[in-house]
Amino acid sequence: MDIKLTTGKSLSAAKGESILNTLKRHEIYLTASCGGKGTCGKCKVRLIEGAAGVASYGKLTEAERKAAITLACQTYPKENILMEIPEGSRLVVGDKIALGRSKDLFELLLSFKAEIKPVVKRLGLKLPQPTIEDHISDLERLKRALEQKGIKDMRFSHRFSSSLSATLRSAGWDILIAYAEPVPGAPEAIFITASDIKDRYGIAVDIGTTTIVLYLIDLAHGRLVDVGSTYNSQIRYGDDVITRIIYASEGGGLEDLRDAVVTDIENLLAAIVEKHGLDRDYIESAVISGNTTMAHLYWGLDPGHIREEPYIPAVNFFPMWRAGTARLGINPQAPVCTMPAVASYVGGDIVSGVLASGMNRSEEVALFMDIGTNGEIAVGGSEWLLTAACSAGPCFEGSGIKHGMRATEGAIEAVSIEPGSMRPIIRVIGGGVPSGICGSGMIDAVSEMFLKGIIDRGGKLLGDAVPQDEAWRMRDTEEGPEFVLYKGEAGGRDITLTGADIENILRAKAAIYAGVSLLLREVGLTQASVKKVYIAGGFGNYLDVKKAIILGMLPDMPLEKFSFIGNASITGAYLCLLSEGMREEAMEIANKMTYVELSVSSGFMDEYMSALFLPHTDISKFPSVEGMMKEGAR
Repeated sequence: MDIKLTTGKSLSAAKGESILNTLKRHEIYLTASCGGKGTCGKCKVRLIEGAAGVASYGKLTEAERKAAITLACQTYPKENILMEIPEGSRLVVGDKIALGRSKDLFELLLSFKAEIKPVVKRLGLKLPQPTIEDHISDLERLKRALEQKGIKDMRFSHRFSSSLSATLRSAGWDILIAYAEPVPGAPEAIFITASDIKDRYGIAVDIGTTTIVLYLIDLAHGRLVDVGSTYNSQIRYGDDVITRIIYASEGGGLEDLRDAVVTDIENLLAAIVEKHGLDRDYIESAVISGNTTMAHLYWGLDPGHIREEPYIPAVNFFPMWRAGTARLGINPQAPVCTMPAVASYVGGDIVSGVLASGMNRSEEVALFMDIGTNGEIAVGGSEWLLTAACSAGPCFEGSGIKHGMRATEGAIEAVSIEPGSMRPIIRVIGGGVPSGICGSGMIDAVSEMFLKGIIDRGGKLLGDAVPQDEAWRMRDTEEGPEFVLYKGEAGGRDITLTGADIENILRAKAAIYAGVSLLLREVGLTQASVKKVYIAGGFGNYLDVKKAIILGMLPDMPLEKFSFIGNASITGAYLCLLSEGMREEAMEIANKMTYVELSVSSGFMDEYMSALFLPHTDISKFPSVEGMMKEGAR
């Protein structure tokens, strides 16, 4: 039997095998927090064609069942089937783009002249076996050997001590001890193992408002072993940080939000650990990066005061807590470093990004832009750094857009529109049938629609712009007007941009541009003063700078000034996981940054309102776009 996906991919299914196990065998992973028992209700798929047996519908609603939604772990094909995997069900493990960056990441570490020096240290010890004459306890024997190496007053947890005797004897008293110093001069034991066990891993985690990314790193060589990503399940409690803060602090939902993100990370980790057959005890350290609110929610800290003037978080510089406290499924004693934050709305993700860009090492003025849900910005160099945050919303990461999705397989990543016929030409990540449209595709589509006259400068769809034989692309629905980018065939769905989608995109781009304009104005600089622009964000691999300038999201600067650095938050976490020097540098960046609160700035709303048009109310700010418009008019 075959399972065919709406993306065009076909998978062989064994008789009596669940859809979940078939997908897993083909390295397609779904969220399945319950381990495939049918109790969590998260591994949803939609059956389009073919018969299948369903053992249980679990927590699915009647409406979901009527829509042919079922649980992959409880569904067994009886014949060839065609099905769709909803974006929210899928874990992306083994991302080819991210894995392809493994060499680049290590070369970046070397370019910073950073020595591989993880937070956990290892020491080989050969202990003398006990005798009638030398009959001290196992723990005292270990302490004696450590003191002979100059390490005194090491602390030992109950978990460590409870497994000590068996490990010493099975290893023949020839061991490696892993330990950390969360406070200098106060070492703490993590675990011991036989001296011939060289496996050592760490994880770097980026907790974004919309998405979560996890890197598994070989700490011995700095190699990126695997990557996983998924939607942040906190989305069901609100798209933005303000809504989640209210839910946590006023709605009593702090533990709900914490459970959601902890479960998401565990789902990613479980898939990667199973794929590589790893012992979790040898995952010995972790670095967490995220905005201030995401870090508070992850650690279960009350974020309530973040949204209330004078906007004070509970913690900016996080202690080195343990994986057990973090509910992280690695060695419970493993130290967990959290990237330092700057202020309520500029967190460790931006410190990570500035670290990854290297702009803090240069005398030239550079601009850093993290184009995500919160739209954080930094400007400066080695002497000073100024930073701000503007709420762009989650649309560029797929949320709030009718057919929006992350930049993963099946997403429309690029759009051009033929003049005259007005037919869209699309490019899909991974090829095949599109499942939706990601941020770069949205930017391409809106800028192309503007240049071709399909929308006006305010983003309104113009019905008479499309020729008669393509008039079906412009249609009215109960939700308002929309433009068809792709007509679904063979079980696929139409992919459209609605009037409401375009409004969301314009609001997001306006917030980003207004933040840049105001921050430059605060330090008395013009765009010409900026020598380099670093663009971070999940869809930066696909972003067309020209299209983003036409949209009015990026300042109109020479293209050679722009540099894409991908998910800089996870890159910074990777650097800090491997290098003590990078961890110290991150602390210096956080201490150096000066924060500007845009929400109390009288000029921000003026800048924002002016930027709500394509590309801007003041077209002279975008001379290259003005030239295109004049050329098009001729």
